Amino acid sequence: MTITNFSKPQDDRYFEDYQVGTTYDLGSIAVEEEEVLSFARRFDPQKMHTDPEAAAAGPFQGLIASGWHTLSLMMRLMVDNYVSTVAGLASPGVDEVRWHKPVRPGDKLSMRATVLEARPSRSKPDRGLIYSLMEGVNQHGDVVASFKGMGLILKRPV
Repeated sequence: MTITNFSKPQDDRYFEDYQVGTTYDLGSIAVEEEEVLSFARRFDPQKMHTDPEAAAAGPFQGLIASGWHTLSLMMRLMVDNYVSTVAGLASPGVDEVRWHKPVRPGDKLSMRATVLEARPSRSKPDRGLIYSLMEGVNQHGDVVASFKGMGLILKRPV
């Protein structure tokens, strides 16, 4: 797999700039223990996410991030590096959300996006739908989470 960067910046990126079959590097983000605990206490208060001592005795043998926190970290990388700031409209949804491996405090998550399909809209000729495989990868090269996302995006003005 060849991973590349976009040829256009986010403020000049349109439907035509998302090339089918291309895998884009979306940068990386650190997984901080206090954020893992804070997120889980508020949104996913299970002991494996909120209690380091209980988590150490559990099936994961240590504290792990909520899968929803992992997806939130991935979302940050998407917004910062993938979604066009001038042409992105909305997402009609995601498919096939998977948590493949635990994410732990101290991990460094990288993200890559592979464009699976780029389909012009049949009803609105000024836009199209991008369908992408989004993968979060830890510092060991393991895919820890993935999903297939859809994005509506404007075509480049002529």
